Amino acid sequence: MYRANAARLTVNEGADERPRGVNEVTRTVTVRSEQLPRRTFRAFVELEGMYRNMVEQLVLYAVNNGVTKFTRLRAERYREVRSLYPQLPSHYAYTACQDAAERAHSFLRLKKMGRARKPYPEVRGVSIWLDDHLWRAEGLTSINIATHRGRVRVSVELNRHFLRYVNRGWRLTSEARVKLDRRDRRLVFYLTFRKEVSEYRPKAYITVDVNEDAEAVLIDGIVYLFETNLSRVTLGYYYRRKRVQEKYDRVYGSGSRPARRVFRRLSNNERLLKREIRWKLATLIVREAARRQAAIVLERLGRGPAKGMIERINDPQLRHRVFQAAFKGMQRAIEEKAKEYGVPVIYVNPRNTSKVCPIHGTEIIYDGRNRHGVCSKGGETWHRDVVACYNLLLRALGGDGGDAPSRMRALATLDGGPVPLGPTAAHEPTPIARGAWARWKSLGATSDHKLMRMST
Repeated sequence: MYRANAARLTVNEGADERPRGVNEVTRTVTVRSEQLPRRTFRAFVELEGMYRNMVEQLVLYAVNNGVTKFTRLRAERYREVRSLYPQLPSHYAYTACQDAAERAHSFLRLKKMGRARKPYPEVRGVSIWLDDHLWRAEGLTSINIATHRGRVRVSVELNRHFLRYVNRGWRLTSEARVKLDRRDRRLVFYLTFRKEVSEYRPKAYITVDVNEDAEAVLIDGIVYLFETNLSRVTLGYYYRRKRVQEKYDRVYGSGSRPARRVFRRLSNNERLLKREIRWKLATLIVREAARRQAAIVLERLGRGPAKGMIERINDPQLRHRVFQAAFKGMQRAIEEKAKEYGVPVIYVNPRNTSKVCPIHGTEIIYDGRNRHGVCSKGGETWHRDVVACYNLLLRALGGDGGDAPSRMRALATLDGGPVPLGPTAAHEPTPIARGAWARWKSLGATSDHKLMRMST
């Protein structure tokens, strides 16, 4: 069934020159090997130990000497590291230099920002970097790896994620990583796929206003409010950590190792849940934009937007929620998914997008009790998220990133009646619960929430 696609797994020997307007998208896919014999797996354990030792020495040298470039680290330390393990294929010293340079660069950047807790980085988890001299794919079901005991052929278990990229024209690159699963005696391969995607010229715009608990999306004149409930997720894990800390401090004392182990597991679960929510919603938005040949309009947020927000907040719980909202994380998910579908992304100035009436250009007065405000000139009642979406659209129409001139306001189909809900439903968003959009249905199929079917 998949024999015809085996030819697509040839490793890319060199990067071709891409034409203008074509983006190269990279995705990493995880596949697991079958359970290995004990003797074979012992060889990979030995390989990992030697590789770890090389990376530790290279990282220590790089941090002490301020080396952040792979080329410099290879020129200064390659021969010495290579002589430590002459039985290893030479390219393991080459990839160890790449691994160590990236770790040192990340640590020195954190140290410069004052966020490094220790004088030197710890090499904890190790995934062995492989280049095209150290591994090759043999069809769809096996991988050949060079070790200090010769080349070893490992059978892999195919999964749906891997086959999806193979069948959709993605090409396998020469970069790969392998990690050991000691509990099951398996190898975990991290394979990199690339694909060239051309951006189309947009025929319409879809604006996205990122918030803590919901994302407002303007599509075909209707603002949909996709509920994410991230504040509940944040507070839920916050109180779970608090209960764990009180219990373990009482039993084991402050800062105990069992407590830190539980905290790491909770933090990982929270991170994965939030990541799943963001990527599912980003995929839904990007697919709708691709179906309409539309561009996605986002706010141009600065570095660390949450820091500026929490300066005016005194409630510690609310400060924690806002800081954990990760507004730019949602935007990055949309941007990464848009590259895969060739959807253009436009960033516009977010200043006062929720404070100015899109019809009259005057201030909207909010009473502070809810998210509704009244235009100071026309008396229209606006929802804050609806105002932001329409103002983002006007600024995109005004020059793909600039503030829209007043003449562009006539192009927007807005209702000017002084009532909360006008004939065009421009003042109030249509809420969609997370349980509805997270099912991967199209927007037009969510009839259980009585949505208006959008025109194609």
